[in-house]
Amino acid sequence: MINKGDKIPEVNLVKATANGPEQVSSSEYFAGKKVALFSVPGAYTPTCSAKHLPGYVEKAAELKAKGVDEIACTAVNDAFVLGAWNKDSGSEDVTMLADGNGDFAKAVGLEMDGSGFGLGTRGQRFSMIVNDGVVEELNVEAPGDFKVSAADYMLDQL
Repeated sequence: MINKGDKIPEVNLVKATANGPEQVSSSEYFAGKKVALFSVPGAYTPTCSAKHLPGYVEKAAELKAKGVDEIACTAVNDAFVLGAWNKDSGSEDVTMLADGNGDFAKAVGLEMDGSGFGLGTRGQRFSMIVNDGVVEELNVEAPGDFKVSAADYMLDQL
């Protein structure tokens, strides 16, 4: 599993944009900026839609006031689903980074088996502060919990 002080591994992600999906490498995306990254098991899932994404939308200005350049959400979903979810429940303050094949979740060692719920392999619920490609803070939730990956928790870390 990735740890504080580690560099984000090189993988391709797909950024959901107004013009459609855009391929982006993790090294390019995280270079030269401070990113508040949070991962959800899936778009439109109950906790993710009711608490996780809305918390980052509501706290976006506060996060940016504390030095965050960009807020990003990743999930093992395709860019079309993440784009639609952001349009329905998110904001322009949150960048959606699709990890459709789970390559990022696997590379950071934070996969979970959701097959018991028909979800297959997904990314765990977590958050991290990434500064110029290096993990400064890492918050991994216990299964079923929603505490340490919340926007409020991250605000206290900044």
